[in-house]
Amino acid sequence: MTRRIIPALAMISLVAACSSPDSDSGGGEGYPDRNITIVVPFSAGGPTDTVTRMISEPMAKALGGEIVVQNVEGAGGTVAAGEVARAEPDGYTVLMHHIGMSTAPALYKNLGYEPLQDFATVGLVTEVPMTVVARPDLPPATLAELTAYVKANAGTVTLANAGIGAASHLCGLLYQAAAGVKVQEVPYQGTGPALTDLVGGQVDVMCDQTTNTTGQITAGKVKAYAVTTPSRVASLPEVPTTAEAGMPGLEVSVWHGLYVPAGTAADVVQKLSDALKTALADQAVIDQMAKLGTAPVSSSDATPEAHKAHLEEQINTWAKVIADAGVPAS
Repeated sequence: MTRRIIPALAMISLVAACSSPDSDSGGGEGYPDRNITIVVPFSAGGPTDTVTRMISEPMAKALGGEIVVQNVEGAGGTVAAGEVARAEPDGYTVLMHHIGMSTAPALYKNLGYEPLQDFATVGLVTEVPMTVVARPDLPPATLAELTAYVKANAGTVTLANAGIGAASHLCGLLYQAAAGVKVQEVPYQGTGPALTDLVGGQVDVMCDQTTNTTGQITAGKVKAYAVTTPSRVASLPEVPTTAEAGMPGLEVSVWHGLYVPAGTAADVVQKLSDALKTALADQAVIDQMAKLGTAPVSSSDATPEAHKAHLEEQINTWAKVIADAGVPAS
């Protein structure tokens, strides 16, 4: 299957042009009869992009059509989310987003959309552990040594992230709160370029998903200090948990889900959800995710209902975390 990455405005225009008043946007009969676009709100090569590309082919096969993956970067994923919220609710424009969908309301004053009102949930996809990693030549060997090093070099240690509201940013905030330290944050347009600079030594530390870091860790291109989950990750058995490393307060994983604009016909949403379940049961997808330290959610979680309940709970949870961390809305 050929996948193309094209500019955001061009694709949005294409979607609009293909949606005529006579098109079947009110129901799922005959759906899909043209390409479906899954919009990824972060750069190509990043963890959300990786997860999207894993499931897009088996989803397309299940739907009997073709899926195009489109990367739309900016403002912690809010640019892409806003575009999808305003797209035609016909099932041909789909959003893959992560935990940032639940944190954006607390991080942005003028978000431009309401996650629970302006989207219909399709289903959860996966929940990905995060890792605390550093450039390979950074002196500390353990998480405790890293914290001591940050304290001894106050204001000079750099921590890369993918921008305000990105998972890497949130994890970095939790690390600073748990360790009682402050670092110099360096935002990027996606974790792909951030990790590239970490490998190259341009920044010191980063907190990123295993789907992005596992290969770099096993190849020795970055130094791993901990995984941010209660149990060790099978693909990284030598990397301790944050609790084992002496920082039990640093636990976070990044869940992903699919969305369509509010008003999309229920039978179209159900077709997408059924295709998602088929993709998540595909052995190739299971194997690919396992290599990157994650796994598909259960079929009961890959449903619109479970996804909506989880999103609502996460919005409430992260509102408190962000407020307690003293992060002002921008």
